[in-house]
Amino acid sequence: MLGVVVAVWLSERRWRARGGQKGTIVDIAVPAVIFGLIGGRLYHVITDWQMYFGSRAVKQPYQALFIWEGGLGIWGAIALGGVGVWWACRKRGLSMTAVADTVAPGIAFAQAIGRWGNWFNQELYGGPTTLPWGLEIDIDHGGEPGVLYHPTFLYESLWDLALGFLLLFVGRRFTLRHGRLFAVYVAGYTLGRFWIEGLRIDPVGGVDHAVTFLGMRLNQWTSIVVFLGALVYLWATRNKDAVEVVVPAGESPDPAHAAGQDDGESPGATPATGPDERDAVPGAPAADAETGGDPEVKPDAEAETVADTVADTEADREADAGQEKVAAGSETEAVPEEKKAR
Repeated sequence: MLGVVVAVWLSERRWRARGGQKGTIVDIAVPAVIFGLIGGRLYHVITDWQMYFGSRAVKQPYQALFIWEGGLGIWGAIALGGVGVWWACRKRGLSMTAVADTVAPGIAFAQAIGRWGNWFNQELYGGPTTLPWGLEIDIDHGGEPGVLYHPTFLYESLWDLALGFLLLFVGRRFTLRHGRLFAVYVAGYTLGRFWIEGLRIDPVGGVDHAVTFLGMRLNQWTSIVVFLGALVYLWATRNKDAVEVVVPAGESPDPAHAAGQDDGESPGATPATGPDERDAVPGAPAADAETGGDPEVKPDAEAETVADTVADTEADREADAGQEKVAAGSETEAVPEEKKAR
């Protein structure tokens, strides 16, 4: 659950940085987590069905429902969790690809945290090793006294942690949209899962042995197929640049955070526009296209304006001069009258 909290927190910040509304990721996470838990458990039970059903079962059939005992397949969790995200996005009128790109780094960090549950359960470890960081496994969990095993959960945790930071960097550096950043996450995860899976000795698909095909484990083949699918998606959407909806129609976007988690430069559901278009006042003249400065003024209109100003100034000066002459004449006439009175 700690991984889910971290993923939702980071994804919420990234979503609001794109102009999305506060609380959107939290709302989407509810069905995504529920569907993801169901999908992860279904994948585990389907691929390891002999553990719960059949004559060689080591657990009771009803224990297939005990999620807390471990056993969640990431492939099923992502697949069915994606259905939950699609349903929530469709209901809110949002672009699912925008949400997928937003949550991709958070999913990687959540997996890095979640893998430590394998340590507590002493499960999904690798073969024997003499490396100093080898892990001791109890006899009850399949280990042998004095033997160290590859801590494959640790390898995958570190891989996912590095992948999460890589996604943050790649997203900002290349502004990957329309699900391309999520495809990078899928490709990166499956690349690491392939070689880590090769070190594991847990019996996937069997009771006391792992099901293999052409010398590779089931999850290695799954990694190959999904990895190729991610590459195909990246190629197919390389030129896609349509508008992605991050704010439902008729609602206002949140201002982007100053922290700068956004992968791109144009928040909201509208295409990026220049500063003059964003700040334009309805009815005002357009700005000069070449300089981006003040609205263009025609030369004739400017000349007429200057001429009118000069004429008005001269008229004012003549009026002031006339008033001064009248005042001077009045003073001159007043002097003889004063002498007569004397």
